[in-house]
Amino acid sequence: MILIHCAACAAPLVHDAPGCGVCATRYCSEACRLDGQRGGHNEVCLAIHDGGNAEQYHADQKYNEAVSVAVEACADDTAGQMCYICYGEGDEEGLVRGCSCRGESGFAHVSCLARQAQVAVERGGGRRFDRWYSCGLCEQDYHGAVRCALGWACWKTYLGRPEENLLRREAMKQLGNGLYAANDVGCGDVLDSFCVRHAHLSLLRRVGAPEGDILAARGKLARTYRMLGRGEEALRIVRHAYFKHCRLLGEDDRESLVLAENYASSRLYLDPDEAKALLRKIIPVARRVFGEDHQLAIRLRWLYAARLCEDPKGSEPTLDDVREAATTLEELERTARRVLGGGHPMAREIKSSMHYARSLLPVFRVAAEWFSYRNCILTRRKYFVNNAVDDGRDADMDDVLAS
Repeated sequence: MILIHCAACAAPLVHDAPGCGVCATRYCSEACRLDGQRGGHNEVCLAIHDGGNAEQYHADQKYNEAVSVAVEACADDTAGQMCYICYGEGDEEGLVRGCSCRGESGFAHVSCLARQAQVAVERGGGRRFDRWYSCGLCEQDYHGAVRCALGWACWKTYLGRPEENLLRREAMKQLGNGLYAANDVGCGDVLDSFCVRHAHLSLLRRVGAPEGDILAARGKLARTYRMLGRGEEALRIVRHAYFKHCRLLGEDDRESLVLAENYASSRLYLDPDEAKALLRKIIPVARRVFGEDHQLAIRLRWLYAARLCEDPKGSEPTLDDVREAATTLEELERTARRVLGGGHPMAREIKSSMHYARSLLPVFRVAAEWFSYRNCILTRRKYFVNNAVDDGRDADMDDVLAS
């Protein structure tokens, strides 16, 4: 269940908490159930029941809200376009495009994207769930508000299935990912993502899911801990999940690499030098497993290059570090623009990091020249002192060294 708080007092609910006999709205105690009835629950009880009971009714409402947010976020790009699936225009629902398609491609209704994804799942295949989070045209993941709307669409489609059903568990995971993606661009609430991911982890443990799935879910939960400002707790969780997953399935497993990126991101602000060492180790593996143009491979290289010159707690960056960062970010900016499109959030962040690295280059060049000149003076003075030579320029050297 995604509704994990009491409808009356908002206290956390246990899995088998009692609920309304008509609409299945859940409460933490009989006293809260009576309070809910006195507070007006009876007035909406039948409406919730007719909407498929509490969980379905809540999911439908949140889906409609998420679609409205996504349509508004995409309004500037979708004006005058038509859905590539049903060939309809923006009508009442409105169009979205939250992938890496460019030009006149990729515009669609969220409901059409959801139906397309549902059909792909029904047809089966190796990666049948991909259409719930990635575009069928450009093959890149959806992001931001569109990812969130599709997460709610996925959840409301499969939530009525038994807990043991794989599609229901996958739908809960996609909802958590969608809520996290919305928060990542400032149009969501990280607490929503935290609650869903916590519920998903609890579900996996209850149904006896494979250990690898549980570790991956713990890693995703750690991301929300980090966004809530609980960095050390997040680091502890993801460290355990990463190393155990590596022992279980190997360092070159796809999910191990996702956890490695998560672990490195958690370490960047607490131990930057160790994080950079980990990134240097896993970047070649990610490029081999996923390919040069995969989002994870791009993100890992971006994290490493950006921290070469943005290192508040690590070792002091050098001119060579800044040069390497600028060169790498220039290459990544071109790759991100080609693969993801210039409007993608990651492409914009890489571009910003590139400009920052470029702005540091002149400063570090001047500093390097100054320190080189200063070291020459120190070496010269040491020679004169050791050899008892006085060339009459000690006063000038003192002025230079003092500056």
